[in-house]
Amino acid sequence: MTEVNPGDRVAYASVQGSYAEYTIVPSWRLVSIPAGVDFQQAAAVMLQGMTAHYLTHSTYPLKKGDTALVHAAGGGTGGLLVQVAKRCGARVIGTVSTEEKARLAREAGADEVILYTQTDFEAQVKRLTNNVGVDVVYDSVGKDTFDKSLNCLRRRGYMVLYGASSGPVSSLDPQVLNAKGSLYLTRPYIGHYTADRAELLGRARDVFNWLAAGELNVRIDKTFPLADVAQAHRYLEDRQSKGKVLLIP
Repeated sequence: MTEVNPGDRVAYASVQGSYAEYTIVPSWRLVSIPAGVDFQQAAAVMLQGMTAHYLTHSTYPLKKGDTALVHAAGGGTGGLLVQVAKRCGARVIGTVSTEEKARLAREAGADEVILYTQTDFEAQVKRLTNNVGVDVVYDSVGKDTFDKSLNCLRRRGYMVLYGASSGPVSSLDPQVLNAKGSLYLTRPYIGHYTADRAELLGRARDVFNWLAAGELNVRIDKTFPLADVAQAHRYLEDRQSKGKVLLIP
């Protein structure tokens, strides 16, 4: 997976204008799809799979013995993040909103699953870690989980805020990070982790190879015709998704 040749099946991510039947994409952003991976799988895994890759391999490089808290562990990115974190040897605690999503998180490999709608995830994480806290929190939820997530971290732990499905986090006094244990806080963006072709190909190569080998499972929850894009957005906004939602031109 180095150069793209005429006739190759290709995928891309982080390029504006994909809600279309045709689009123009810089050639360096294109990645060839390997044999054994179909178009829908490639579309489903490209962005979210590389997100899981950079979060676990670069933002906070997980190692064997680490404990990670993954919010929204039953969703599309969350489910991939759980799987990749387990590949790294980490213990994974996931939070979910429903019993069905709890099942999906366990199927992805989560060691412990907390239904945050039924119990206080902060208290549960402290119990599960003997009050030590986790090494890293991967948080795509934002406003509703941020403050308690900081309380779930060990001393000098990493708060990785990579989304805000519940809304943006309010202003934070940096002194709070000191008071809670000299914590680290980062807000990563995939474009900064695929900023050149070598890095893009390296991440995509790993993700596609895992997928082709059956070592990574991408769950396509629902597909919508492109003409029904508004319905697809309502489905996402109602938090019904249990995996990747695709638009089919």
